Amino acid sequence: MRLILDKITKKILRAMQLDGTLSQRQLAEQVHLSINACWSRVQNLKKQGIITGQTVALDREKLGLGMVVFVMLRTRHHSAAWLEGFRKHVSSIPEVIDFYRIGGDYDYMLKVITEDMKSYDLVYQRLIAEVELDSVTSYFAMEAIEEQRPLPINIDGETG
Repeated sequence: MRLILDKITKKILRAMQLDGTLSQRQLAEQVHLSINACWSRVQNLKKQGIITGQTVALDREKLGLGMVVFVMLRTRHHSAAWLEGFRKHVSSIPEVIDFYRIGGDYDYMLKVITEDMKSYDLVYQRLIAEVELDSVTSYFAMEAIEEQRPLPINIDGETG
């Protein structure tokens, strides 16, 4: 269900995505609200589940996590029980940072972040150890052009 948000609420969301470290005072000043009104809106966004948490963006290269792998999976199993076990298994692998069920030639796509090829191979071995998969195809990113972009919040025809 899509919620209808007013222009100021969208500005709050945009500002928070761009800089999650803003104080309530700084955020209120950016969106031209009083601190209390801004705080109230943020609390309401949390209560509605629009703001689901706050995180810090990290530089993966500086942390030694230079390998990005997109893993495409195909399976012959589509039962609810298999899917539940598969979801739990994949979710237990911390190097899998994004996990999607997709349409097309593959059934699932994972984004995996690791240090290097050796550490990716360990992830691969864990991935195939507990679930039966028809095929696993790995695509290795050569360069990250842009990562962790904010969601495009449309404010009166302007996205960003």
